[in-house]
Amino acid sequence: MSDHKRNRWNRSTRALGFTASLLLFAQPSLAEDFVNTGYFGDVAIKGYDPVAYFTQNEAVEGSAKYSHRWLGATWHFASAENRDLFIKEPAKYAPQYGGYCADGVSLGTVTTNIDPKAWRIIEGKLYINYDPGAADGFAKSPTKVVNSQKHWSDVQHTLVSEKLHTDWRNNTAR
Repeated sequence: MSDHKRNRWNRSTRALGFTASLLLFAQPSLAEDFVNTGYFGDVAIKGYDPVAYFTQNEAVEGSAKYSHRWLGATWHFASAENRDLFIKEPAKYAPQYGGYCADGVSLGTVTTNIDPKAWRIIEGKLYINYDPGAADGFAKSPTKVVNSQKHWSDVQHTLVSEKLHTDWRNNTAR
């Protein structure tokens, strides 16, 4: 391939990639896809109350009776008081990384399956993990928090790609 054709090809490829990026990030539902609702349904943290981690220092199952929609997911709470606290400051109580396994994010991977009882609060932020061992390792290694913050952007891109691929497959299967 001549240099002229290669340059034209590179410009076309970059333009296509840029256009695809604009389309990806212009979709209003993409922010919603960063809340882990597991493989089925739309309930965050498998129905556990995010406020209780802070106020009761334990994992407490919430109730659909006290629920609130935020970022495209349903959040359950153990009481109306906890729900109202969350509504006032959701970012204060919501788990980091949309409730995806924080240890997985620290490795640059997406781990959807989490254990709401495998959690830690570090510097005022809630981190949910795959299992108690991952939660312990995450809490004991300060570099895990730094690495998860560094990798979160890449993990978000992976989530967007997976979502678009799934939507595309579902739309073409009709």
